[in-house]
Amino acid sequence: MSTYRLNNLLSPRSVALVGASARSGSVGRAVLENIRKAGFRGQFGLVNPRHAEIGGVAAVKSLDRLDFVPELVVITAPAGEIPGIVDQAGRLGSAGALIVSAGLGQGPGSLHEATSTAARKHGMRLIGPNCLGIMMPGVSLNASFAAHMPGAGNLALISQSGAIAAGMVDWAAQRGVGFSGIVSIGDQIDVDIADLLDHFAMDHKTRAILLYIEAIKDARKFMSAARAAARVKPVVVVKSGRMAQGAKAAATHTGALAGADAVYDAAFRRAGVLRVSDLRELFDCAETLGRVESPTGKRLAILTNGGGIGVLAIDRLVELGGIPATISAEARKKLDAALPPTWSGANPVDIVGDADAARYAVALEELLADRDNDAVLVLNVQTAIASAAEIATTVTELVRKYREQHRSWAKPVLAAWVGADQHIIQTLSSAGVPNYPTEDDAVRGFMYLVRHREVVEELSQVPPAMPDTFVPDARGARQIVTAAVADGREWLEPVEIKHLLEAYDIAMVPTYAATDVEQAVAYANDIFAQGDTVVLKIMSRDIVHKSDVGGVVLNLTTPEAVRVAATGIIARAKKLRPEARIGGVIVQAMVVKAKARELILGLADDPTFGTVVVFGRGGTAVEIINDKALALPPLDLQLARDLIERTRVSRLLRAYRDVPAVKPDAVAMVLVKLAQMAADIPEIREFDINPLLADETGVTAVDARVAVGPPQRKFVGSGPANFAVRAYPSQWERRLKLKDDWRIFVRPMRPEDEPIIHEFLGHVTPHDLRLRFFAPMKEFTHEFIARLTQLDYARAMAFIAFDEATGEMVGVVRLHSDSIYESGEYAILLRSDLKGRGLGWALMQLIIDYARSEGLKAISGDVLQENTVMLDMCRQLGFEVKPDPSEPDLCDVKLKL
Repeated sequence: MSTYRLNNLLSPRSVALVGASARSGSVGRAVLENIRKAGFRGQFGLVNPRHAEIGGVAAVKSLDRLDFVPELVVITAPAGEIPGIVDQAGRLGSAGALIVSAGLGQGPGSLHEATSTAARKHGMRLIGPNCLGIMMPGVSLNASFAAHMPGAGNLALISQSGAIAAGMVDWAAQRGVGFSGIVSIGDQIDVDIADLLDHFAMDHKTRAILLYIEAIKDARKFMSAARAAARVKPVVVVKSGRMAQGAKAAATHTGALAGADAVYDAAFRRAGVLRVSDLRELFDCAETLGRVESPTGKRLAILTNGGGIGVLAIDRLVELGGIPATISAEARKKLDAALPPTWSGANPVDIVGDADAARYAVALEELLADRDNDAVLVLNVQTAIASAAEIATTVTELVRKYREQHRSWAKPVLAAWVGADQHIIQTLSSAGVPNYPTEDDAVRGFMYLVRHREVVEELSQVPPAMPDTFVPDARGARQIVTAAVADGREWLEPVEIKHLLEAYDIAMVPTYAATDVEQAVAYANDIFAQGDTVVLKIMSRDIVHKSDVGGVVLNLTTPEAVRVAATGIIARAKKLRPEARIGGVIVQAMVVKAKARELILGLADDPTFGTVVVFGRGGTAVEIINDKALALPPLDLQLARDLIERTRVSRLLRAYRDVPAVKPDAVAMVLVKLAQMAADIPEIREFDINPLLADETGVTAVDARVAVGPPQRKFVGSGPANFAVRAYPSQWERRLKLKDDWRIFVRPMRPEDEPIIHEFLGHVTPHDLRLRFFAPMKEFTHEFIARLTQLDYARAMAFIAFDEATGEMVGVVRLHSDSIYESGEYAILLRSDLKGRGLGWALMQLIIDYARSEGLKAISGDVLQENTVMLDMCRQLGFEVKPDPSEPDLCDVKLKL
């Protein structure tokens, strides 16, 4: 999350190149030529100890001999020289270095470590090593060895592959697509994907961010940055290695289902990132997102001179989840009057194969005016009757005119000219019309726009809260697990699992552990007395999959049958697994629910993203059926519902024929509880409930396996160390007693608090709102409040205070960290009718305590000069108060922690 000095590296005013070679064809020579050709407008210097000039550019022997201090040092020198070059640049005051060279190695004592140490000593930022370089058209800087320099535009590309970045540049040159910046990050010695996401998310020149990812090093940092960026602009990723297997063999079904790529897919979905499968789709995404805004809906009107290609486009649209637009009665009437009687009369609007430019123009004009569609796709199949180039020119002129008339927002117009030559592509591209070689590509381009709008809506949704009645016995559950870990065990016993599920209010069939045959018969008699039949399972810490050794016998109805089955189970297990420890048999009630659905739910451990929640179709063939979906915890009910809906089995949870629907949210609640259990008990490595029976009465776990072990600290910072997305910090809930015995409950803000915030703001005067927001606030939109409540606890915190007697919200205090998580900016707002009772003081002390616990070094804020009450409180709390030199109405307040 560090944008510290990144602007100096990506928009430098001065650059020095160290290591440029006189040898033609070398990397250093290519970088030098590219910097010269791009026409960098700032100061530029060349450093080479062995040559006085290279390619007509004068060189000096070392950085300190330049007549300026370069903001950015580009290094193509041999690896062994790089630590010294970085150290010298840092001593001179350079902001950072771009290391194109490779060969720094890894680990203690390596050149990589020495270079990193030298940079940290001087506060320098480093991009690379082993990278293509950077291309920043806005400042005419091409510090790379790519073959071409892209034009200026509004797309940013962050790539772990230099070859991919170079390929994007070549593609962009052909399509007339420009970039706000291209950064090849190489080995990420310092600046990583998350840092650059933060940078380009705040860059007003960037409309969309494209990512090429091979692997993510810091998942929590990536998730925080990606989620923040996706709120404000499209983020599109292509991830290589989709077919790669998981890093380790899994011992449970959920572990086996949670393959590495499936976890990445879940992570991208949770972050609001659009994933595409290959470079062609990435190119198409860039073509679309770089030219037009997202539509308000997903109704697409298709204008074509070929019926077949129009129908193919409709088919693909429906397949991808789009909606073929209807033609309004008014628009159809006008089209009937303007088009030949042989036109299709519906969508796709087929204006017949002899359609000329004029016919295209009149049809397109009516579709743009029609309110029954959200976007228009124009298709053209070239014929000998009408000029495809003339039609393209007419369409672009009409689109330009339409956009000028609708400057605030215009419908997206996309195009596909089948077999178009480069001149037609340039005509469409120069007008900002996204264009594609086929109708399939064009429809996909439209759906990227739709998906981005849906992502933004999803990120601003207000999910329902967990029922207040659910209070898990986390302490009791933790004792079960920690005792097993202390005993050196890797698996919980079935009876322990039953108690663990009970602690989180998850129903499980009656379960008993019998150490011998006669005890099994005794337990079975208790079950028979309740009118149920019995199932027996082998009890062994070494046999995870019981059915593999014939260790499960179902539907036992008599004591004698139990005695025979128990004897047989133990004998078979000893014969097939002689090395296994046999503890006896598990005796369970045989649950027979003819109309219940068999599901699998569980937790798996991923080496990159930590704990993952898995849901899908259950039973013994879960891996073969492979109907599953994954999500990163923590979960709320809405996220759990979304997880369920991404599976085929979700359709069976609804009513069909004589089968009633599964009890609403019964399955989703179990998923939320499992995610909470993972947060409370990091010693749980894998959790497998299979099957979970679900019907109209609720859910019941029939069998479960739980793998445990010492907690692994995957992520730094507070919160569950096994979660890539930082969980709700319940440990910061407080009950406070203020003046006159006023009792207050304070807790961290939650996404579902939007209605509470709206109600609270109604009790704040316009004057107090202006003091808080520095401007009159007449309206608070859903988007504005949702952005406040959808906190990423990895970089921000807000505490809400409630009056315990009335339950009403009475105040809120916020803290948002800077990009390097060293200081945070605070803001506070109280109900206007409750000021002067000590609440502001208490909330400020709480946010200061929180900042200290997070390791922040300072808290700062901006306060209006007229807000004397806040300024006095800041002074009493130890803040330093100074006038803002650039804003005479403001004071800067800062507290060193």
